[in-house]
Amino acid sequence: MGPMSLFLGGLAFAVVVLLARNLAGRLGLPEATLLVVLAAAMGFIPGMPQIHLPPEVVLIGFLPPIVYHAAFFTAPREAKADAVPIITLAVVLTAVTTFAAAGAAHAVVTGLSWAAAIAFGAAVAPTDAVSATSILQRLGAPRRIVTILEGESLINDGVALTVFVLAVEGLSHSYTFGHGAARLAEVVVGGVAYGLFAGFVVSRLRRRIRDPSSQIVVSLLTPYLAFIPANELGFSGILATVTAGFFLGTRGEGMLQPASRLVGGMFWRVLVYLLESALFVLLGLQIRPVMREITGHSPSRLLVAVLVVATIIVVVRIAWSLWVFPLGRYLPGRHLEVGHLNARERFAIGWSGMRGAISLAIVLSVPGNVRGSPLPGRQEIVFLTAAIVFVTLVGQAMALPVILRRFGLAESDRQRIEQMTARRAVLEAALDRLDALVEKDEVDERAAQTYRQLYEDRLRRVRAELDGDADEEVPPDPIALRRDLIRAQRERLDRLYRKGKISADAVRAVRRRLDLDDPDLRRDVGLSPTARVTLRSSGMVRIGDDTECTRYRGGAHAGIL
Repeated sequence: MGPMSLFLGGLAFAVVVLLARNLAGRLGLPEATLLVVLAAAMGFIPGMPQIHLPPEVVLIGFLPPIVYHAAFFTAPREAKADAVPIITLAVVLTAVTTFAAAGAAHAVVTGLSWAAAIAFGAAVAPTDAVSATSILQRLGAPRRIVTILEGESLINDGVALTVFVLAVEGLSHSYTFGHGAARLAEVVVGGVAYGLFAGFVVSRLRRRIRDPSSQIVVSLLTPYLAFIPANELGFSGILATVTAGFFLGTRGEGMLQPASRLVGGMFWRVLVYLLESALFVLLGLQIRPVMREITGHSPSRLLVAVLVVATIIVVVRIAWSLWVFPLGRYLPGRHLEVGHLNARERFAIGWSGMRGAISLAIVLSVPGNVRGSPLPGRQEIVFLTAAIVFVTLVGQAMALPVILRRFGLAESDRQRIEQMTARRAVLEAALDRLDALVEKDEVDERAAQTYRQLYEDRLRRVRAELDGDADEEVPPDPIALRRDLIRAQRERLDRLYRKGKISADAVRAVRRRLDLDDPDLRRDVGLSPTARVTLRSSGMVRIGDDTECTRYRGGAHAGIL
C-alpha cells in the first residue's frame, strides 16, 4: 500500500469509529455492530483501498494484548466461587459449539475440509462478553450473571484458540486421534507452564520499576513476551498470555504504585478499544472483496448457510444453559451450586452469547494458502463468521434488554448497595485513621480538619442513600463550584500568557496542576466518585481512594477530588 492508500485507510478508520461511537448511544445499538455496518458501507465507496493484513499479523498483533487485558482484570474471588458454571461453559460448551458449527459448515459449504471447518468452528465458538455485560450492568442484572459471562469469555478464548491452532496445523499435517490428543496436552500444559514462568519473571521486574512510563512499556511487552516464545516452543501462546495476565492481575496491588495504575489503566483502555475497533472495521472493509471472491454459491445459499449455523450456535448454547448446565451441581468439590441460578437466569446466560472481536481475529488469521495452493472455502468461512458476529450482535443484543425486563432480572440494585456499603466502610476507616494520626501528632489539626470535613460530608451522603432517608440534611455536592473555579483559573492563566507575562513552560506546569484538580478527571479516566488526586512537592502524582490518608505538614498539594 502506498502513502495515499494508508492515509485513506486511516481516515476511513477514524471516521467509522467516531460515527459509531456517537450513533451507538442514540440508536441503542452495540457500537461493534455499527462499526461493522459503517465499515462495510464505506468499503463500497469507489476508490476505497482494499486493506489486507497477513494472517500472522492479525494473530500476533491483535490477540495478545486483548486477551491479556481481559485476564489481568479478572475478579479472582468471584471467578473461583463460580468456577463450576464458568468451566462447564468455557471448556465443555466451547468444544461442543466448535464441533457443532464445524459440522454445519462442512455440510453447507462445498469443498470445505474438516480441518478448515473445525478452524471456523473454533472462530465462532468463543463469546464476547463486552456487549452483553454492558447491557446487563446498565439494567442492574444480578452480578453473578455478569461474573459468569466475563469468566467464561476469558477462558473460552484460550480453549477456542488452542483448538484453532491444532486445526490450522491439521491443514498441512495428518493427525491420528492419539497424536492429536498428545499434541493437545502438550500445547495446553506447556502454554500454562510458560505463562506462569513469564508472569513470575515480569512480576519480579516490575517490582523494581517505579516510573509509570516504564511500567507501561513493560506492561505492553508482557503479552508478547508470553505469546511469541510460547508459540515458537510449540505451546499455546494464548493460554500462556491468559495465564500471565491472570497471574500478574492478582498481584497488581503489590507491584504498581497508584500513579502507575491510573496511567496504565487509561493507556490499556484506549489501546484495547482501538484494537477491537480496528478488528471490526477491518472485517467490514473486507466484506466487499470477500463477497466478490466467493464463487459457486448463490446469495440464497449463503443466506441459508448463515441462518443454519447461527441457529445451531444459539440453540446449542440455550439448551446447554437450561438443561446441561445444572448438572454441574453434582460435580465434586466445594463450589457455589449451579442450582442457585434459576431457569430465567440460565436462559439470560444462554441468550448472552454474542460473538465479537476474538471471532474476527481468529477467522482473519486463517491462512490463505496451504502447501502452496489457495485454501478452499476460506472466503466462505470469513463471510460466515462476519455474518454470525453481525447477527448475534444485532439480534441477541437488541433482544436482551426485553428478556431481562420480562424475566424481572433488570430491577436488582444489589450492585449499588454493595458499592455504597464499601464506600461507607472505607470512609469510616479513613476517619479512624485520621483520628489516630492526630493523636500521634503525625498530622497537624488544621490539615486533619480539612480531611475530616470532606470525609464526614461524603459519609453523610452515603448513609442517606443507604438508609433511603430523603429528609436527612445532606451537604450539597461542590463539584459544580469547583468546576467553575477551575474554569476561572484557566481563563486567567491564558490571559497572562497572551499578555506576555508568563512563559509557555509556566503555562504547561500550572495547567497540569489545574488538570489534576479538575473534578471531571474522575469521569474521564474512570476513577471512583471518592477518588482524589494529590501532587506532592516531588512532582509525583498520587491517586487513590478514601482508604488512604496523605501524611504531610504543609507539603505542596494540588487538591482533593
